[in-house]
Amino acid sequence: MPKKILVCDDERHIVRLIQVNLEKQGYTVVTAFDGKEGLEKVKAEKPDMAVLDVMMPYMDGFEVLKSIRREPETEALPVIMLTAKAQDKDVFEGYHYGADMYLTKPFNPIELVTFVKRILDGNDGGSGSSKRIDL
Repeated sequence: MPKKILVCDDERHIVRLIQVNLEKQGYTVVTAFDGKEGLEKVKAEKPDMAVLDVMMPYMDGFEVLKSIRREPETEALPVIMLTAKAQDKDVFEGYHYGADMYLTKPFNPIELVTFVKRILDGNDGGSGSSKRIDL
């Protein structure tokens, strides 16, 4: 069964770009366009990973991340922050709240897919060997 990834960003073209690249690798993608909807989808869809923007309406990505980490059923959910907030204090804040990876925009979609694979393979107890990514 394919792994399910939630992609939450208020910029629809970014969500679509990520969705296309993840689906090409065989992942199922669930989308949300604001923080509140993203948190609702985490609870309803039970994804294997979340990719969150920081600057979103209703609830920012840091608030979503903190809420994910507070709940026992989601506290171990891998989360990649993907945001334009690139100052050191922002990166530190993301890791402080429990992000597994912090990537800044503009970003390379292949790099994001590589990190998704590494994190998900690591959570499966993988051997650490590289997996091929079809371009």
